[in-house]
Amino acid sequence: MIQNPILPGFNPDPAIIRAGDDYYIAVSSFEWYPGVPIYHSRDLVHWRLLDYVLKSKRHIDLSSLAPSKGVWAPCLTYCREERRFYLVYSNVYGSNALSFEIDNFLIWADNIHGSWSDPVYLNSCGIDPSLFHDEDGRKWVVTQERKFRPDSRSIVLQEYSPEKRRLITKPLRLTYGATRRGFTEGAHLYKRNGWYYLITAEGGTGYGHSVCLLRAKTIEGPYRACPHNPILTSQAENFISSPGGSYSMEELYNPETILQKAGHGSLVETQNGRWYMAHLCARPVLPHKKCVLGRETALQEMEWTADGWLRMADGGNIAKDVTPSPGLPACPFDPEPGRCDFDSPALPLFFNSPRNEITSDWADLSFRKGCLRLRGREALSSNHCPSLIARRLTAFDAVVTTKMEFSPDSRHHLAGLTCYYESGNYYAVYKTYDDIKGGNVLTVSGAVNGCYSGCGGVSVAVDGEGAVFLRAEIHRDKLQFLYSYDGTAFQKLGETLDMTTLSDEASLPGKFTGTFVGIFAQDCLTREKWAEFHYFEYLI
Repeated sequence: MIQNPILPGFNPDPAIIRAGDDYYIAVSSFEWYPGVPIYHSRDLVHWRLLDYVLKSKRHIDLSSLAPSKGVWAPCLTYCREERRFYLVYSNVYGSNALSFEIDNFLIWADNIHGSWSDPVYLNSCGIDPSLFHDEDGRKWVVTQERKFRPDSRSIVLQEYSPEKRRLITKPLRLTYGATRRGFTEGAHLYKRNGWYYLITAEGGTGYGHSVCLLRAKTIEGPYRACPHNPILTSQAENFISSPGGSYSMEELYNPETILQKAGHGSLVETQNGRWYMAHLCARPVLPHKKCVLGRETALQEMEWTADGWLRMADGGNIAKDVTPSPGLPACPFDPEPGRCDFDSPALPLFFNSPRNEITSDWADLSFRKGCLRLRGREALSSNHCPSLIARRLTAFDAVVTTKMEFSPDSRHHLAGLTCYYESGNYYAVYKTYDDIKGGNVLTVSGAVNGCYSGCGGVSVAVDGEGAVFLRAEIHRDKLQFLYSYDGTAFQKLGETLDMTTLSDEASLPGKFTGTFVGIFAQDCLTREKWAEFHYFEYLI
């Protein structure tokens, strides 16, 4: 059986493909570098983080973007005739009730690891672009169109010319949606038995989310909706969304299923003729209905009906936490290490940084073996260049520990451990200089929707030169910071904090990423103070 979610933690908007015997999934990365994680499997049961696509500003510039902007819903495809991988992706610069400020791009490579081509600009009309390779060799891009009218959320089609490297037709509207759930987006095209199938995400990326299906005999349409839409969801109850309403819709939470928010799907056919849909989902912390892990990725087995429509293989449409595996030869991977001792010349793949490439001028592994030095720059609340190295939180219960050496001599100097959703929502335990006490202290603070939180105002005096161990213990809706001088005897620092503030539902509208845990350094005075970290341990 396949245990869902297959990609826990912040891994939304999956685009799944098969190239030979290998399966790949690309997911959204928003403001995080490197961009577009690629996960790999050979049996659909076991998955590993393989690489990233967008590794430099040549492909994506995330500088100073607001939280939850950047790369939304990348579409990874594979053209068998060319033996070439394609990626269509967006850079969302801003959004409001009427429009998205966005550019959409296309790149390609003959190997999943690259090197990837220079980006080709496609359009700026809307979100979630995807690419379809037709049997006659023509290529088509579908995009959500949304400009200047809150009810204008159609899916449009344009032909792409590889020779001219641009779109060569005007946008053709295919549908405003297969249901009345609204928020039509996330479209993908497929062809089977002479039919063009259009998959859409509808209902918003909240508790009313779903996958819907339409089909037509020609790629231009007209497209007819599947009679049993939605074909996959967490909430089968029909509803009509308001164009100006919130996508979250927590009132549509379904207590009968573990996976909530199921939607935004893409299809893959196995070597033995079985079909699977990768889709996003979320698992809320109850009773709060807050998804601190963010939106995740799951798989469901699908089947084609006698009249040529698609449905879940179990005959229903509610996403399940387990689904039958395709029976391919098992291919497990070595488990991802829980501890990084910083004794290699490069950081492990699972480390990311917001908006910034991880470069040696601020994240230095060469100073001393077994040591990562971080040069303090801007605060965690900055949308520009904080010195933050972090990994996705993938479980409700986790213990995160680091050993740090840091000698601050100004209140502008901070370094420590953080649980970080975005620049307006985070908690941190850190060492700094206290002007009143005239020495170094350990303390805790954070931000909730952009408002500073002193987290009870607790602090303890510490040695300015010695090492200190910092720890975060996470248990579902609770977060406790601790410290130690020897790495064995830990003492609590401050009150138990509300972990659910680090979630889409608790954040201001338009935020939908996921929680990271990591280490940081801050020097808002001269950008010169370094902190040394001797290991980072993540146990779940």
